[in-house]
Amino acid sequence: MLRILFLALCGLLTHTRADPGALLRLGLDIMNQVQSAMDESHILEQMAAEAGKKRPGMKPIKGITNLKVKDVQLPVITLSFLPGVGIFQCVSTGMTITGKSFIGGNMEIIVVLNITATNRLLQDEKTGLPTFKSEGCEVVLVSVKTNLPSNMLPKVVNKFLDSTLHKVLPSLMCPAIDAVLVYVNRKWANLNAPMPVGQMGIVKYVLTSMPTTTANYLQVAFSPVVQQQEGNTIQLADAGEALEFPEGYAEGSSQLLLSATFLTTELALLQKSFNVNVQDMKIGKLPPQTTKTLAGFIPKVAKAYPKPKPLVTQIRINKPPKVTMKTGKSLLHLHGTLEMFAARRRGKAPVSLFLLETHFNLKIHYSVREDRLLMLTSLDRLLSLSRESSSIGAFSEKELTGFITDYLQEAYVPVVNDVLQVGFPLPDLLDIDYNLAELDIVENALVLVLDLKLD
Repeated sequence: MLRILFLALCGLLTHTRADPGALLRLGLDIMNQVQSAMDESHILEQMAAEAGKKRPGMKPIKGITNLKVKDVQLPVITLSFLPGVGIFQCVSTGMTITGKSFIGGNMEIIVVLNITATNRLLQDEKTGLPTFKSEGCEVVLVSVKTNLPSNMLPKVVNKFLDSTLHKVLPSLMCPAIDAVLVYVNRKWANLNAPMPVGQMGIVKYVLTSMPTTTANYLQVAFSPVVQQQEGNTIQLADAGEALEFPEGYAEGSSQLLLSATFLTTELALLQKSFNVNVQDMKIGKLPPQTTKTLAGFIPKVAKAYPKPKPLVTQIRINKPPKVTMKTGKSLLHLHGTLEMFAARRRGKAPVSLFLLETHFNLKIHYSVREDRLLMLTSLDRLLSLSRESSSIGAFSEKELTGFITDYLQEAYVPVVNDVLQVGFPLPDLLDIDYNLAELDIVENALVLVLDLKLD
């Protein structure tokens, strides 16, 4: 009985195990997003504007009235990863604090300071999304200059400055860190939103687990959900080995890795769209698509159809498309049937000449347009042809190899490429501009080397 329960439990865990189909590694260049957030939000300027306003419960500072903050310098942000915690942040800036001093004149205090805090990486309980939360905010003075008279007792001045700055700066600057993190966290908001793949279905990037932080990068693992328009989920196949980034990328750089199994699952959404009926007599560089042309490869066709008839070709993909990747090369495997018909006039149904089982590969060329991964294919190789039925008698499939190869390249590949123009959505987070990415085909995966630098 215990053995049965154990096997059942193991089966349940295996069925529900979520293998990551995509990995995102964010290096130190993520700091540009935090710098951008602080610049775009103008939070320091806003905090400075609020500094002189009276707020409920706020006690006045002894020795200074009409407090104002001005001339806030553009902050410089330095980040470092804290393994297992998140990010350590240091914001260097400067400002001028003005007001009426305790000796009656106008006072100016010019300060240069560092704001330090630990940005702990957590998971939002409601949304399940990653979120940063600041802890242990401190303000460290680098330098202080004042226009207070030099003949005043230094101890009196220092005590006054120390008291004033320690009351003003933490309450002014630490909320700025929190506000910037709110701005950054907002840029994760669309991460697990469903994104359409044309009219065929949707893709959602769902976190496999909480992001992890090492000394050099922050890593996010996704178990993407691929659903057909009807709501049916297409399961990712077991890759058979752990998904990981290859070595050789610059330290501190960022990459997105998409597994071959994930791309295979996305292409399953388009399988029906790869089924085509072609009845054009003139296609690209091919000779006229008639029984006369076909008779040049299978002489029996001429006997069955002395007068040329237009050809109609039907291609059906009867197995899910599959993507394979070796370093520098990616292939799309297609298994299906190719059936050729002789057309008849006056609305009569065409007559089947033969039905072939076929397996061929298309070479995939990858590119990015906005937030979509695009594929463009070309024929790599016709791997197999086998005759399933024939109304014109027996013939050797090898006789048709050249004819079918040219037909696939000229007539079928353009149809596939037209379908693939829909593109596959990439993770929507941190305003990443995928147009700047470099693409590397590695073993069983596609790597997008991201450029997160600001212009």
